[in-house]
Amino acid sequence: MARLLIVQHTSSPSLQEMLEAAMAGAGTDEIDDVQVVVRPALTAGAADVLEADGYLLGTPANIGYMSGALKHFFDTIYYPCLAATERRPYGLYVHGNLDTTGAVRSVEAVATGLKWRRARPPVCVTGPPAAADLEACWELGATLAAELSA
Repeated sequence: MARLLIVQHTSSPSLQEMLEAAMAGAGTDEIDDVQVVVRPALTAGAADVLEADGYLLGTPANIGYMSGALKHFFDTIYYPCLAATERRPYGLYVHGNLDTTGAVRSVEAVATGLKWRRARPPVCVTGPPAAADLEACWELGATLAAELSA
């Protein structure tokens, strides 16, 4: 069975809504051979990454960057997982109050260094998530899970 690892830093109600939508998409009934594992960014480690076949990352945009928690996750797993996880798919959702550009750029820079493959464009939300934003998070989770089940 394939495994999708969701690594998230959920620091607000908006991010909680986005996480729940992504988890619902990844766990949709149409996909039954993918195990979804959710870990907070501060506790996820190299073993979690090595055991997974794909990754879904969630972060707030903090002062133009990914959260410190997600940065800590990347610092912890980068070298232990560098060669072993090349070409694995990943997705990203980001919430910000004003802008998400810097957070997306910083996550994509690390993912590029890891040689992960972006499965679809990031879901970027500013302000409270609208229904369309939550649907995009659902689709992000479903897309990654479907790719892993293929």
